[in-house]
Amino acid sequence: MTDLSRTPAGSVLAVIPARGGSKGVPGKNLAPVGGVPLVARAVAACVEAGRVTAVVVSTDDPSIAEVARAAGAEVVLRPAAIAGDTATSEAAVLHAMDAHEAMSGAPTGVVLLVQCTSPFITAEEVDGVAAAVLDGGADTAHTVAPFHGFIWREAQDVAGSPLPAGGESFGVNHDKSTRPRRQDRPQDLLETGTAYAMRADGFRAANHRFFGRTALVRTDPARVLEIDEPADLERARALAPLLDPRTTTPGWADVDAVVLDFDGTQTDDRVLIDADGHESVTVHRGDGLGVAALRRAGMPVLILSTETNAVVAARARKLQVPVLHGIDRKDLALKQWCEENGIAPERVLYAGNDVNDLPCFGLVGWPVAVAGAHDVVRASARAITTAQGGHGAIREIAAWLLGPTLAR
Repeated sequence: MTDLSRTPAGSVLAVIPARGGSKGVPGKNLAPVGGVPLVARAVAACVEAGRVTAVVVSTDDPSIAEVARAAGAEVVLRPAAIAGDTATSEAAVLHAMDAHEAMSGAPTGVVLLVQCTSPFITAEEVDGVAAAVLDGGADTAHTVAPFHGFIWREAQDVAGSPLPAGGESFGVNHDKSTRPRRQDRPQDLLETGTAYAMRADGFRAANHRFFGRTALVRTDPARVLEIDEPADLERARALAPLLDPRTTTPGWADVDAVVLDFDGTQTDDRVLIDADGHESVTVHRGDGLGVAALRRAGMPVLILSTETNAVVAARARKLQVPVLHGIDRKDLALKQWCEENGIAPERVLYAGNDVNDLPCFGLVGWPVAVAGAHDVVRASARAITTAQGGHGAIREIAAWLLGPTLAR
């Protein structure tokens, strides 16, 4: 039974620290994984959590603030004094909690520290740490994952440097002379660094995320990954197609415009050249049907291509959609087109297949890769079609937005 005398009163505030500076991975908190910036992924998990009543991103960076607001979070601008490399997460959380209470006029019962460097955070993890404090009587809680590895440590000299080759090393969580079987050892639990919960009053007093009784909330070890260096970011992008739910594709309410690459997206990326040097490509009639249905429904459609080619212009005329081709910086052209048409980039679906589409992927809210796209493009996409480019991928995207019969 819950001890009501220990049940925190007030709101459950999730604070996501996301400063602009990062030496290990520049621009880390805005880096997309699965087509979604890290800070937006963390906000989404907190917004979806049933126990959280408010979500705040603490940042010193205007771009992070813009992305956080678009994802559904409040933003607290962090002063420079607690935005440097040596600033603690606790200082950012305390400042954000004070600012939120001043703005809302409501007390905080439980405060959460949620790290956007954990790309595969879930709403269940956020709810789990909150519930451990709200319902379980804990003072603090954090996520952990079962760990079965043998930890070793090199012996160090007085100055803390490893001893020369041949120096002694020792087992930290095991006796190397007996080497117990996994089932005979106590279960070790690895702190994931994903989510922490604290009673707000105790946190103010201790000024630290660990005090009193700490509850451990177990999570799936397959989802544990902290991004501290570029290689971690590459691993996260490679894992996103496996760990992100891919059943969710954009619907009509999610998108205000559709922008399409041409070669490899509306074609199979092959070019036929005759003896006079004239080029021709193969397109899919179903894609034309999809574009026509989008147009009838009132969805703005744009073709954006790097190539200066009469074929691209001819296809645009056939589809009766505007085209921008011969573009070196597709992202700048797309940004200008959005501004001229009053469309927010985060409400744009952009479909592409190759690395020259990545800058546009970083600009829009729905980066989509066609099946068969370059691996790095697939890893950066928020959704991936089952159809190949030139084989009905655009028809499939139209079906996401309009329904499988394209009736609207």
